[in-house]
Amino acid sequence: MKSGTTRKKRISGEGITIIVILAIIVLLFAFFLKDIMLPLFRMQMSNDIDGASALLKSKGYLGGISVILIEALQMIIIFVSAEFIQIASGLSYPIYLSLPLCDIGICLGATIIFLLVRVFNFNSSTYEKNRGMIDKIASNAKDRNIVLLLYLLFFMPFIPFGAICYYGASTKISYGKYMLTVSTSAIPSVVVSVLIGQAGKLFFTNSIPLWLLVLIVIGLSVLLFALIYWFMHKFVLKGTDGTPDSLFFDVFFMVIKLIQFGKKKPAVEEDLLLEADLPYLLLSNHESFMDFSHLYYLSNHKSPAFVYNTYYRTSPLFKLIQKHCGFIPKKLMTDDPDARARIEEMIKKDFPVVIFPEDRISPDGRSNPIALKDGDFYKKLDVDIVLVKIDGGYYSQPKWRRRAYSSDIKVTVRRVLKRDEIASMTVDELNKVIKETLYNDASLCNNVTYRQNGKAKGLERILYRCADCGALYKTVGKGNELRCLSCGSVHVLDNTYHFTDKIHSIAGYYDAIRSLEEKELGSLSLTADVRMTVFSDKLKTIKRDNGKCTLDKNGFRYKSSSEEFTIPLSDIPALVYSCGKRFELYHNGKLHFFYPKEDTVQVARWALIVDILKSSQNNLPS
Repeated sequence: MKSGTTRKKRISGEGITIIVILAIIVLLFAFFLKDIMLPLFRMQMSNDIDGASALLKSKGYLGGISVILIEALQMIIIFVSAEFIQIASGLSYPIYLSLPLCDIGICLGATIIFLLVRVFNFNSSTYEKNRGMIDKIASNAKDRNIVLLLYLLFFMPFIPFGAICYYGASTKISYGKYMLTVSTSAIPSVVVSVLIGQAGKLFFTNSIPLWLLVLIVIGLSVLLFALIYWFMHKFVLKGTDGTPDSLFFDVFFMVIKLIQFGKKKPAVEEDLLLEADLPYLLLSNHESFMDFSHLYYLSNHKSPAFVYNTYYRTSPLFKLIQKHCGFIPKKLMTDDPDARARIEEMIKKDFPVVIFPEDRISPDGRSNPIALKDGDFYKKLDVDIVLVKIDGGYYSQPKWRRRAYSSDIKVTVRRVLKRDEIASMTVDELNKVIKETLYNDASLCNNVTYRQNGKAKGLERILYRCADCGALYKTVGKGNELRCLSCGSVHVLDNTYHFTDKIHSIAGYYDAIRSLEEKELGSLSLTADVRMTVFSDKLKTIKRDNGKCTLDKNGFRYKSSSEEFTIPLSDIPALVYSCGKRFELYHNGKLHFFYPKEDTVQVARWALIVDILKSSQNNLPS
């Protein structure tokens, strides 16, 4: 009985101590709230770092205490960014003061979180949103020691410090180890923010020029990224590196989500996905560059390996991402045994694989013909095939426009082909099912409105010829209008991306251009003076040249003072191009880029002519 009474007194004493501490903190917040903290929060919302710095300086030592309290509050209220007050403190105080002020604030916030979790069992909803990422890192960490794990978490990008503290407080770590870990592991990030503030102060006092300030900010950010990368590479299991199970995979898509912040999430209909057994092949139509991000919202059994254009490996950053995330590079519109081998490897490791069979983005909102029909390869894989259709991606960010608009995007699992069903199909039957199931026509959609006054900007990159007078390279997209500079005709896009005249849609205009080209096909021979760039197997530039390209029913020819070669039409399934820039072909296994020196929108014409020639050659509908 006496023991029970003693225990009640001890618990009561602990409770009173905690309440007193929290009361003091609340009183401090209240004292600073009106004159310092509320103005600072208003400045943070408007990103007024200069104003925040001036306010802190004007308050003397009270400004320093405010830095501590605001840093602590930003730890507790996870969704509030901490970098603002850290940079402001770097502007206001020398580094020997700003660094410890921020670190003390972090420790204070971590202490409050520790008390909230351990004593009051408090749970933050914002922490719960980050819990999936934290749990994945915890499961992949080489050393399950909680202190080392917390150090690792503090080096992870995009995980708020407050969320990490909520996680640490929920474990069995002692308060001493918890505080030592928090106080030391937060230092690198705080140092970078404070140094950015210090550099800003030198700029504002005319001690350094703007270009040097920019270089300092970039250099510090790169340094922090390199440190983060080193920690991730060192502490992530080697067994997951280079696969979609890698931590890098989740970090990459977290960055994509941040880039798309404010845009609508895709609506997903995926009930049929439950019928698919791992590993499976996921095939989708291709309307925009961001289609891969829309498919990420599917509740896949495991994260999938995405097949993508090998050209992107020319970017060192994307090459690094691909290396760690398990993405599969593929040469477009040509046979690529290496890509097939990587796909088979991922299937053997039990990962789903995502492929866009069209191999190129739709120019007019209708699915491209599937030039390389891989039904025989799909049958050889001996896995289920999931067929997915994306609606709404085309008008969000079409091939011909660089800017993206928010759109109602829908991702629908339309059919799951089981292994036994696939085995009973012929290759032609499988190819036909894939083509018909994935086909989409964006012009049939009339229930989504786009009120932006710029819907036609860049449209001439795909509608390169006037449908009324036939003039080449005279169309111009401006505002919501497509005008012809030759005959003066105007076609206006309404809020559903349909023309207000008899042509009615972008696809309809594209068909009108196609009809004009088909009438002239018998005598047609395209020629263009171009700059050519050739890439090695490792996608390093190995040659630059100037010459002339020719395209007719016999194929493609290139001729310059130093080189001449021909690619038969039978070896060109379709022409991949970047609107208003270039088209690309593989010759002797190497990627060749061709940049027209004049009328760069003509690359869309070259691609369409290839489609027409191939359709005529094969006597197949396009």
